[in-house]
Amino acid sequence: MSGYFQWIILSAITGSPLGSAVALIVFYVVVDRFTLGVLPDPLRWVMRWRREGLLERTLLGNPHDGRARLELAQLYVERGQGKKAVDVLRPNFDKGDDDIQSVFTMGEACLLAGYVDQGEKLLEHAEELNPDFRVGELHLVRGRQRLARGDFAGAKAALETLVKTRRGTITGRVLLAKAMQGLGDDASAALMRDEAWKEYVSAPRFQRRKERLMAWRARPSRPATYLLIFVLVFGLFATVVAPKLTAWGRAHRQGDVYSDPSLTDPDE
Repeated sequence: MSGYFQWIILSAITGSPLGSAVALIVFYVVVDRFTLGVLPDPLRWVMRWRREGLLERTLLGNPHDGRARLELAQLYVERGQGKKAVDVLRPNFDKGDDDIQSVFTMGEACLLAGYVDQGEKLLEHAEELNPDFRVGELHLVRGRQRLARGDFAGAKAALETLVKTRRGTITGRVLLAKAMQGLGDDASAALMRDEAWKEYVSAPRFQRRKERLMAWRARPSRPATYLLIFVLVFGLFATVVAPKLTAWGRAHRQGDVYSDPSLTDPDE
């Protein structure tokens, strides 16, 4: 609702509702890019969308391009489209591909598509090929998907291994706390959330930016505090500053009308 009021105020000042809406959107995106980093990056989305289109056209012309199939499947997995990823990557396995990237991607795609047994077996095989693949990424995928299915015991086992492998993980600790809470161990879950927040506070800036949303899940009071500050600042602006700006904008536009030579009285 605050965004709507801001748009109303800015429209009253500028006299352009459409321009005000565009200006507010651009303002929020720019501010978010340099501060919290919560909003999705529109440039990244566009580039990924263009890359998907290019790979799809490549496969239409050359269906046997295994590298293109793997990359396209990975992009589908990033968007949560497991079934499409399985379909596009299956020909690679029909040809006998058994590299770690293909096995891991197909395993995650199967889990997303609901083929749980196949996905778990593929991730087990990927672990046999390379136990340290992407510093515990296998365990993160297992834990996240098991949590989504309500398998809290299985998720806890996978995420504990992740935390041991990737010691600085904030996401792993927050998900592990959720698994512990699902098993009824609220005390351990609270301690794990505290650990996640401590890791977030001491993490380098690029990692904090990447895992900020997960850290806020460990400490929900922090975004609530930001929201309260924003509401107070906006309330002050709306009650004190905005009326003066609106009155100034109206007076300025009226002055422009009266100063237009085409609207003056010809007898004056």
